[in-house]
Amino acid sequence: MSDDSGLWLLLAGPAGGTALYWALYRYYRNTDKSHAFERETKIEAKPVTGSDRKVDEVTGTRETRIRGDNVREYRKRVERIRGGSG
Repeated sequence: MSDDSGLWLLLAGPAGGTALYWALYRYYRNTDKSHAFERETKIEAKPVTGSDRKVDEVTGTRETRIRGDNVREYRKRVERIRGGSG
């Protein structure tokens, strides 16, 4: 009689582990909630615009920095977008 009551406890471990794995897989993958981007999203291509203009030429490796770089001025590089309905 006591063998039957301990058997469910032995089976609960692998069954619980499998259920937890499947639940986490479904939660993070969202396979039933994702959409097929390639089929459901329409993207209209536009012609490429712009121009190529040679600005300067540096030969050799004498200059260790690029003139006019903004490496240390992070507030100028990363600027919050203002405007709109924010």
